[in-house]
Amino acid sequence: MELKEEVDVTLRTRVQKLLEGLSEGLYEREKPMNLAFLTAVAGESIFLLGPPGVGKSLIARRLKFAFRDGISFEYLMSKFSTPDEIFGPISIKKLKEEDQYERLTERYLPGANIVFLDEIWKAGPAIQNALLTILNEKIYRNGAEDINVNIRGIITASNELPPRNQSLEPIWDRFLLRLEIGNIKKRNQFVQMIVDTRDVYKDEISEELKLTNEELDQWSLLIDQVEVPAEVLNTVQLITAKIDEYNSHPNHADNPIKIYDRRWKKIIRLLRTSAFLNGRKQVDLMDCFLMEHCLWNFPTHREVIREMLIDAIRKHGYTMVVNLQNLKKEVTDFEADVKQETQVPYISTTDQLMPINENYYKIDKKVNQFKGNMMTIEQFRKLSLEEYQVTNYYDEAENLINRIKTKRGLSENTIDVSYNDTIYTFPLVTQQKEITEIIFKQPHQVITKFWDERLERLNKYITAQQVKISQNAPTEMNHLTGNLFVDKDRAAIVKSNLEEVKAALENLSLRLEKLAFSYQKEK
Repeated sequence: MELKEEVDVTLRTRVQKLLEGLSEGLYEREKPMNLAFLTAVAGESIFLLGPPGVGKSLIARRLKFAFRDGISFEYLMSKFSTPDEIFGPISIKKLKEEDQYERLTERYLPGANIVFLDEIWKAGPAIQNALLTILNEKIYRNGAEDINVNIRGIITASNELPPRNQSLEPIWDRFLLRLEIGNIKKRNQFVQMIVDTRDVYKDEISEELKLTNEELDQWSLLIDQVEVPAEVLNTVQLITAKIDEYNSHPNHADNPIKIYDRRWKKIIRLLRTSAFLNGRKQVDLMDCFLMEHCLWNFPTHREVIREMLIDAIRKHGYTMVVNLQNLKKEVTDFEADVKQETQVPYISTTDQLMPINENYYKIDKKVNQFKGNMMTIEQFRKLSLEEYQVTNYYDEAENLINRIKTKRGLSENTIDVSYNDTIYTFPLVTQQKEITEIIFKQPHQVITKFWDERLERLNKYITAQQVKISQNAPTEMNHLTGNLFVDKDRAAIVKSNLEEVKAALENLSLRLEKLAFSYQKEK
């Protein structure tokens, strides 16, 4: 069995149908079901955090339906749980006849394919120590013999995180995926769930979809062959750097994000498994979003990790070699050359109203025909050329001392005042202001020809880059929204880098179009 060059549609279709069958009758539990299946194929474990009654054990019980001849083991831990209840009772016969301390493991945890351990943190040290070896090496020490267990997936659950300072960190680190499950959020889904009468514990998965041990062993070898491309490794390295930066902050000293080398190796294995089950021969950036379920130690870390991933993938994701910086500089230089050659500044002066403060204009009266030499700016703006309006006049202390009919004067910045049957025209106090106007100068034909050639060259380069992005974009862009284990809305983040390049090229093309019009308009 070999990986194909293209997406293996047959494999992906089978996995998709299997996942749909496993989630049949479940409501808002597709994600944990899919991730539990993913960890089982990868040979890893998943921890489900949530209150009682949200379907944690149901996920484990249904997961075994994915495997032909699947054997499950389920146990609710308590502080009184004994190793006999988890790993099997001591064989009295062996102890009597051969003086060997050996457990009967059939139908107990070492003999199962799918294991569900509820309230895991209540297990005693003896159980936890044995679990550590099983979780990490798939080996159970039964008396004097090491047994290779055939456990495909271990699902653990609790309504709380491991209490601190109780030596639980080693076993907590063994759970690769950590997922929080709550009550059903969508109202229509909730209503459908409570009236649904289907038996969700009934196995209705067709036999041809179920996975055999031989298939899983073959898949394991092929998963190891899945390529991890440079952009994925770059993302992982960026995340490690961001985590180091986060941990170095004094405010995070009591709550650091601890990720050890073994976990990173297991994460890469998980990403490879995701790619393989999606029918691909290499990991892509959508698979990288699975890391948000693998890197948090406490709930406060989850949003931090999510933002780290989004930032790393958005800024350093799929891209193509387009020298935007040089291109932008060349367009900017071109604009400066055209402006310098075609635009001539012309400076003129004009009289501009000069308010004496933010509220008043002053009237320039040579003779004091009437009292009051200030009017409000607001009233001046309301004056018209046709009709007189009663206007308030103030002294320089801003006291109202007169009300006289006034309208705009025919000359700019003047008023006509009707006082004692006489019309007086007064200018308002103004100041001279310089105005710079741009006058277009027709460039010489030799320069225009040079610019046309420069314009054509830049436009050809931009068009070539746009075609390159359109026709030669990474093949991964074709199947981003079809990932079986990652929400399809994350595809927009993966695409953002290329989309920004496209937008930048479009913007530069528009600037060149405007530039061409600016110097060719006189032709």
